[in-house]
Amino acid sequence: MRRTTSGDAGFVRADQIDLKSLDEQLERHLGRPAERGVGTAPGAGSRRGESARLGPEELTPLRRCREDWEIDPAKLIIKGVIARGTFGTVHRGVYDGQDVAVKLLDWGEDGHRSEQEIAALRAAFAQEVAVWHKLDHPNVTKFIGAIMGARDLNVQTETGHLGMPSNICCVVVEYLAGGALKSFLIKNRRRKLAFKVVVQIALDLARGLCYLHSKKIVHRDVKTENMLLDKTRTVKIADFGVARVEASNPGDMTGETGTLGYMAPEVLNGHPYNRKCDVYSFGICLWEIYCCDMPYPDLSFSEVTSAVVRQNLRPEIPRCCPSSLANVMKRCWDANPDKRPEMAEVVSMLEAIDTSKGGGMIPKDQTEGCFSCFRRYRGP
Repeated sequence: MRRTTSGDAGFVRADQIDLKSLDEQLERHLGRPAERGVGTAPGAGSRRGESARLGPEELTPLRRCREDWEIDPAKLIIKGVIARGTFGTVHRGVYDGQDVAVKLLDWGEDGHRSEQEIAALRAAFAQEVAVWHKLDHPNVTKFIGAIMGARDLNVQTETGHLGMPSNICCVVVEYLAGGALKSFLIKNRRRKLAFKVVVQIALDLARGLCYLHSKKIVHRDVKTENMLLDKTRTVKIADFGVARVEASNPGDMTGETGTLGYMAPEVLNGHPYNRKCDVYSFGICLWEIYCCDMPYPDLSFSEVTSAVVRQNLRPEIPRCCPSSLANVMKRCWDANPDKRPEMAEVVSMLEAIDTSKGGGMIPKDQTEGCFSCFRRYRGP
């Protein structure tokens, strides 16, 4: 059971609203037979051989209704792979003349996955679509559409047509040429970023999260790897595979969902959590954006978990960091979720920062450099 903290009345779980109907859609798309015969009375289950006694109208195949987020596979062209994951790949592509990214989820039709694993992946797909297709914000990657697994699905490639197994589904989103924010930060690891750029990137991310929280959505895996850049270096939040509509029941959201290094203490502990876990993760991302470095690169999972929870471990804020930005980091990664600000307040704090006088991270190879980002980490 996943839980959320109390005091969030009115927040409803996505899987209580959407997933049941989406599961039924999955069954229809995957070609499973209906439990009841067409044209029979309610409760009178159909039996093999009964079709001979049904009239022509009753033998007419059921037509499934196309969902508003479904796209036409005939308009989709898949190109090269740009990323690989445990359960699929991400490709460049074109949909109806628009550059897109195509996330192919492989449910393992070849028998390499158990029924339980496939069921979990189906639920994850339904969940991702349920959350993502309703979002519209300049700092959230635009959802184009999705294709459910279907036996007759054929997807074009540059070399011809590719027959897709029924257990593969596609999520199609806008293509962002700038790639992942994490890759951008790694490229600037030595030279660092101008303070104005740091604050602008942080504002993009903060505004996107503020929008999600206003829609009662908890991302639950906020990290720079899940943030993408467009051609103008605007940050957009991506990957809603583990996102949830925030729950109102204190017994509904627990568990270690997220990525090590960005996970809030309450999540690591398996305690109830809410949208404030995203605020904590944002604080870690803000440090990473400023320093162009990785949090806790030399610590194991068990070391990070123990130190974050028991010793209040946080990345060390460099001495050259302006206090206005350092204050945002500290407030966001406070051990007490109730003391963390809402993302709307974080946006206001960042907008109030004066970037005209500089204040960016100084590269360590400069004589005036500050080295605290590159020493052993300690708590705030």
